[in-house]
Amino acid sequence: MYTLLKRTAPALALLGLGLAGCQPELDAPGADKGSADFSRYIAVGNSLTAGYGDNGLYLEGQLASYPNLLAEQFKTVGGGDFAQPLFNQPNQENGSGYLRLTGFTATGNPITANVTTNLAVRAITPQALYTRYDAPVNNLGVPGIKLADIQTPGYGSQVGNAYFERITPAANPLQTYFQRVKAEAATATFFTCWLGNNDVLGYATAGGALGPTAITRTDTFQLKANRIINVLTANGAKGVVATIPNVTNVPFFTTVRVAAIKATFKASNQALSLYIQTSAGVREATDADLLTLTSSSVIGTATSGNPFPVGAGISPTAANPLPSQFVLDASEQTLVRDATTAYNTALTAKANEKGLAVFDANAFFARIAATGIVSDAVNNTAAFISGNLFSLDGVHPTPRGYAVIANEMISAINSKYGSSLSQVNPNNYRGVRFP
Repeated sequence: MYTLLKRTAPALALLGLGLAGCQPELDAPGADKGSADFSRYIAVGNSLTAGYGDNGLYLEGQLASYPNLLAEQFKTVGGGDFAQPLFNQPNQENGSGYLRLTGFTATGNPITANVTTNLAVRAITPQALYTRYDAPVNNLGVPGIKLADIQTPGYGSQVGNAYFERITPAANPLQTYFQRVKAEAATATFFTCWLGNNDVLGYATAGGALGPTAITRTDTFQLKANRIINVLTANGAKGVVATIPNVTNVPFFTTVRVAAIKATFKASNQALSLYIQTSAGVREATDADLLTLTSSSVIGTATSGNPFPVGAGISPTAANPLPSQFVLDASEQTLVRDATTAYNTALTAKANEKGLAVFDANAFFARIAATGIVSDAVNNTAAFISGNLFSLDGVHPTPRGYAVIANEMISAINSKYGSSLSQVNPNNYRGVRFP
């Protein structure tokens, strides 16, 4: 269905090419379930499992979530219904709200705005609480959850994760995520488990400013991973365990480049450069430093109280450096990389112990970042906006990105369990939506 593509630099003039129409599909061969039983499938995970994208969770993303796409393919070999906690009550399809693309500046930079209509917000206390969903669910994807938090009592009602709160039984407000998974796993025959991304993601996207303790300890991660996989397999269910991608490969960290910022500054004044605040002090930025996507709204902006209108990061005397939360420096990148490697070692070892399929998301997304992917003659890359695969938050996939993920999981399932599930056509799902 698709092949890897050597990545080329995106051009704004060609942004529309990635949205080409679907091509005719060939009839799929007869599907077979192999040694797996897909009659009751549950999905365990975080925002990636829920279908989160564009910095929000809303109906279109939920419907394009990789678990929902998998469930449709499972139905061809005896899979049952797959219930999701959809935001589909009247006029609530925009869920938590999300970012939309409204246009581009004269220099080609994207302009976004928050969608604030048709939300599923039932109260503000002080954070938003979403419309409750009290029916049974198969998709247990909870945006924001860490593997370290799966046994935290009251994670929804007291800790304040509104996505979990809306599906937590009203009669049991202190229910933990682990308890909910255990209850659903009792009758599950197949599962996907993709937990652990947030155990390092929050540290990274905050530019390391939260400190190393924001990264879950490896022993804690391994303990909780073993517990959740043990309960998922306790009744003989088969499944897929996904590894954790290195978050520094996503557009959130690859779009705003130090070299490009410096070149822009020096075009107006050769004395200017880019200065950053790090844990070791203020210094000039280098190409080894990763700037966050959010830094683009701060760099060069005039700062109140600064005696010169030079803006954040520009001062040749380093009087106004770019704050550390907008930069992931080399030492911080090492912490992210080491944690990701340790997490994936633990996940892979446990999956192998239980005889489960493994989706090596880390290796796959590294290849995507390096070479891109072709689906039925349409080029897709990890480029921000033009690449089709990542949404406007620069971290989560688009519907097309989720379709690609579903196909990778299908490949892992077919390889491990001898099934012959057909893949989905990624071109049937959109990339970034243009105004």
